[in-house]
Amino acid sequence: MKVYGDLRPPERLLLGAGPSNIDPRVLKAMTLPIVEHLDPYFSEVMNETVEMLRYAFKTENRVTFPISGTGSAGMESAICNVVEGGDEVVVCISGFFGERMSDMVQRCGGKSVEVRAPLGGVVEKDRVEEALANSNAKAVAIVHAETSTGVLQPLKEISKITHEYGALLIVDAVTSLGGCELLVDEWGIDICYSASQKCLGCPPGLAPITVSERAMNIIRNRRTKVQSWYFDISMIEKYWLESNRIYHHTAPIPLVYALREGLRLLHEEGLEDRWMRHKENMQLLVEGIEEIGLTIFTDKRYLCPAITAINIPENIGDERVRRILREEYNITISGGLGALKGKIWRIGLMGINSTRKNALLATEALKNALKKEGYCKNR
Repeated sequence: MKVYGDLRPPERLLLGAGPSNIDPRVLKAMTLPIVEHLDPYFSEVMNETVEMLRYAFKTENRVTFPISGTGSAGMESAICNVVEGGDEVVVCISGFFGERMSDMVQRCGGKSVEVRAPLGGVVEKDRVEEALANSNAKAVAIVHAETSTGVLQPLKEISKITHEYGALLIVDAVTSLGGCELLVDEWGIDICYSASQKCLGCPPGLAPITVSERAMNIIRNRRTKVQSWYFDISMIEKYWLESNRIYHHTAPIPLVYALREGLRLLHEEGLEDRWMRHKENMQLLVEGIEEIGLTIFTDKRYLCPAITAINIPENIGDERVRRILREEYNITISGGLGALKGKIWRIGLMGINSTRKNALLATEALKNALKKEGYCKNR
């Protein structure tokens, strides 16, 4: 009979596209005694989590809570609650996750009106306006920080245009929440979702979401039921937000403990200070990467503070370099997704990992790995 040993995962420095390493205080929170999901103590934890999520999103939206699921669950919840059969949605695509949003719109029976940008660039507001003018769009869906390309998409002007045409604005903030400037109310974002495992520095498994009252009115007055029972926000809000909570599902209690603690640490640091920390360390990383002769894939006017995309030099093996980093330095970075597979590396400085030390360490380790592969700076 096979004997299974204890789990002994390696302790790696996770400098990829996520997850990021977890603060010891967040890990400790996960080990605390579990209570029943309708216990009065857990109810108070839920209340505090919601309060701190509103702070992180910079919103007063009542409907703000974590979806039980990963970032893609947040995406699916945002889309399936709004889209009904035949609805048109302008989907802005500048990378891998914009493509996923388009797919989800179609799976909900909607029509995806795609507005594409070159990989590494941003979606231009004029293209969005053209799509709105030539459709009957119910919503515009866009990725704020496109994890696959390192682009931070400007949102304010697109939000203005979206609302001029009477549509909702749905924003993917999976990589940006807690690490990049994000002003949900000021920018007029109607639905914004994220994930727990990136700049919030928590384990994967929760997808914070916030929904404006304007969007909730549309959700509550749908012609048909939401396609997904599990992700129906009008049902989940009765569990998360009403004083007399109505059972919907068993919340992943240790993950909620972790998110509450991660948000507490964000609150202690201060949101603006955290944004600045991520931006400064990204800039240091970019300077180091360019110093060793590599180039940044992303349009440098729109660099995301949480993740940096780097062009892989010719004749250098993507996976070989990443293996050297993993096996010799215990550092994980990410390769490219989709059309960018084998063409770029992605280095994430997120949450607790966004430090000056890690920016310098990543640069030096990558320099040494490249040297082993025969890379010369000026060749």
